[in-house]
Parts: sequence; C-alpha cells; structure tokens
Amino acid sequence: MPSAIAEKPILIKVNPSDNVAIVANEGGLPAGTAVDGALVLAEAVPQGHKVALADLAAGEPVVRYGVVVGRAARALPRGSWVNERVTTLPAARTLQDLPMATRRAEPLPPLEGYTFEGYRNADGSVGTRNILAISTTVQCVQGVVEHAVARIRRELLPRYPNVDDVVGLEHTYGCGVAIDAPGAAIPIRTLRNIARNPNFGGTSMVVSLGCEKLQPERLLAPGAIPVRAGPDMPAGQGVDTIVLQDEQNLGFESMIAAIMRTAERHLRKLDARRRETCPASELVVGVQCGGSDAFSGVTANPAVGFAVDLLVRAGAAVMFSENTEVRDGIDQLTARAATPEVAQALVREMAWYDEYLRRGQADRSANTSPGNKQGGLSNIAEKAMGSIVKSGSSPISGVLAPGERLSGKGLFFAATPASDFICGTLQLAAGMTLHVFTTGRGTPYGLAQVPVIKVATRSGLARRWHDLMDLDAGRIATGQASIEQVGWELFRMMLEVASGRQRTCAERLKLHNALALFNPGPVT
Repeated sequence: MPSAIAEKPILIKVNPSDNVAIVANEGGLPAGTAVDGALVLAEAVPQGHKVALADLAAGEPVVRYGVVVGRAARALPRGSWVNERVTTLPAARTLQDLPMATRRAEPLPPLEGYTFEGYRNADGSVGTRNILAISTTVQCVQGVVEHAVARIRRELLPRYPNVDDVVGLEHTYGCGVAIDAPGAAIPIRTLRNIARNPNFGGTSMVVSLGCEKLQPERLLAPGAIPVRAGPDMPAGQGVDTIVLQDEQNLGFESMIAAIMRTAERHLRKLDARRRETCPASELVVGVQCGGSDAFSGVTANPAVGFAVDLLVRAGAAVMFSENTEVRDGIDQLTARAATPEVAQALVREMAWYDEYLRRGQADRSANTSPGNKQGGLSNIAEKAMGSIVKSGSSPISGVLAPGERLSGKGLFFAATPASDFICGTLQLAAGMTLHVFTTGRGTPYGLAQVPVIKVATRSGLARRWHDLMDLDAGRIATGQASIEQVGWELFRMMLEVASGRQRTCAERLKLHNALALFNPGPVT
C-alpha cells in the first residue's frame, strides 16, 4: 500500500458550500499534514473520513453535498477529524410541504444505435440469460430441490448447451405464516413475479409439499397462469407442478426423478432458444449499493448515475431502491418526479415504511452499519446523499410497491428495505435482468438469477479484491478518470454482460446469495 506521507495530500470537496472534505489518500493522513499549504490537520484522519474546512461551533451544521448531514456535537477547530462520535444526526425530513414534480430539466437527447444480444420472450420481454427456474411454495421442500438442482446440473445440463443454468427459487415462506394478514400479499406477489422474470424464458415449474398454506394456485394467481401437473403436459402450457406428498411419490428418489423428468422437458424448450440482436431499450437494470463508504457518493455512485442517464436516453428501464437510504433526500426525489402523481406515490411508499419502522420501534440511527462508519459515513443522512446520486438526473417515471412488476420505460423507484439481499430479491421480482452493485467496504454479494456487475468505490479495494470487483471507480478520486469516462465504461460493460460475451466475477466464481423475501406480516 502506498505511504500516506509520501503521497500528495488529497482532500475531496463535493459542493462549493461544503464545510468538510474527505481524505482521498490510501492509509489516511497523519496529524500535522499541510494541505495545499493552507490547511493543517489537527489530528490523524483515516481515508474516506471528513476534515473540517472551517472552525465549527457546537451545534453548527456539518455540510457535505451542499446538504446538512449532521451538527457538531462540540466545537471542532479547522483541520479536525469529523466523524460520528463528534456529530449528531439531524432530524428526518417530514413528508409535508415537499416540492412535487417541480424540477423541469431539459430532456437529454435520445441515445440510439446501442444493442445487445438477448433472449426474446413471448410476452415481449427480453432476457440476458437463459435459465431454468424451479419455483417452490414452501421452505420445507428446499432440501429436495437443492438435491435435484445439483443432479440436474451434473446429469442433464451438459446435454443442453444453450441453457445457462438451473436455479431453485428457494425461500423461507409458505407455512407458519399469517397468510391473510395485512402485508402478506407482499411476499406472495414477490414470489409470483420472480417466477416471471425474463431470464427464465417464460417456462415455469413448481415444487410443492402439499400441505402448506401457500398452495400453488395461490402462488401463481388463480386464472392468471393455469396450474397443471403430469408428465404428459407439454412444457410452456401452464405450470408443471410436482407435489411431494402425492401418493405416486414413493420415497425420496421418486421425488427427485419426478423433478428431473419435468426439468428435462423444460430444458429442451429452453435449449432451442437463441440470442438475437435487441436494442438497449429492452434492458431492465437494477442499481444498488452495499458495504458503502464515503467514496460511494464521490466515485462509484456518480458513475452509475451517469450510466443510468445513458440507459434512460437509450429507452431502457432502470430502477433504484432502498427506502431508508433515500428517505433523508425525499425532497430531491419528489422534485424530480415526472408528474405530481409519481411524487405522491413516492410519499405514499415512504409514509408506509415510516409506519412499518415505527411499529417495530426501529432506531433510525442504526443505519449506518459499523463498516459504513469505518469507511467515513457518519450517519444515515450523509449515506442517503451518496446513495441517491446513483439514480442519475433523469425524471422519475414511476414507483413500484414491494414485489410489484415493472411496466414501462425510464427511471423507476422500487420501494424496498435497505438490506442488500431483500432489495436484490425485490428488484428481481420487478423484472430486473441485469444488476449493478457498488461497494466501498467490499462484499461478495451476487445473484444466481441475473448477472451482477460489482463496482468498487476505491482503487485499493479493486486491487485487493481483483477477482471479485468488475470495475474500479476509484480512479475518479485520484484524477485518473472522470465520472463520465467510468460511466461510459460501465454502460458498455453492461451491454457486453447482457449479451453473454462477458461474465461477471460473481458469475465466474458462481457466488450468489439466497433469495430473501420481505414479509412485513406476522409469523404464527
């Protein structure tokens, strides 16, 4: 690691009105360091942490991104280290008197001529991968499905080279839950819409135990998709359902054989599909951040935001999420809403989640995590400002409640908790076919159902985790690349990954997290 003393001291100030800046140097800077001959550090400051650019009296606002992200808990002389221990969290913005669809930015010119090689589906959607998905109605069947998936991959998948993978859509729902309680619709529609993800080619099969509360007919919506069972039903006509408790299943091996017979019919159908050239407008991209640090809002997230604007200009659908990580910037979002109705939908989702957290007596200061604080983020207000910038500058076209499926083009807010796994699961249900995930602290997060492009906020992380990170945005902090350059690099990488010409690090290593349903209802 380069010596902090040998490097030229670098402080990054985001907005002209900021009274703090972050240390960009790897290893941080020691006490006594003179920056540009004008500012002397009163104490050692770690990389990514804030330095007071002026004397701050007790109670005076701490301003970063041009926004108050805290207040000084005591007097902080110029050159002081500003962190969560010496600042207080500002009150949350109310949901009253917000600017509603007031920001009328000039529309950016269309971006034409960009394509990728995708899989067209009968419903008009386009997948980036060709995957056999096996849905489940209840967690009880997970072990059986896991065993069957391993055998399908080993024994059947090599015969069908045009199929990318087989995945079990396993979860911890389906029984022992108050299935008619308020909020119970969220996990059910999430599972239903995940099964419809474009990467699964419109072919569906379900494994059920038989006695669970979430029966296949309820999971798949009566009348929407016919549920049929039996070895003679052609794949694609309704949904093949294997019920483990059915009398014809005589023991474990019989269950596995039934799943494998059904899977092979679907594999034959999927194997006949071929990639074809599709406009970039057919992409559905989800953006998310996790293991964030103070560089997230300076390097990776602004570059992602630039790429998001490119996607919107190309006519694609893009979604950003994480209620608690945008809540402190709600006025920025409602101002960017395309219509007053979209702004009202943003307020509705934030109000619903505020009440959900209130019932659970959640501590607002619990977000940020210990790792976020080690990376220089003092509190959720500062974290939110860096999180929002990954949504770019385009108008917000629509809002999705948890588990809803996206319909339309443009930029959407998909309301989700901040949990990486739950957010990814809900974006998957919304129809995401490509995921972009930024991180500063580092995480091996991945999804089996869609490719995940990992963007490092710091070059040090990109070097250390060279086989886990797909793109180094830390070059922006050191001046080696601009936000625009990294944004274009990411945009082109998305087209390559969507086409299957490039595999992400998580794909090559087969790293993926389990699906995590958001269930606000009680467990009985």
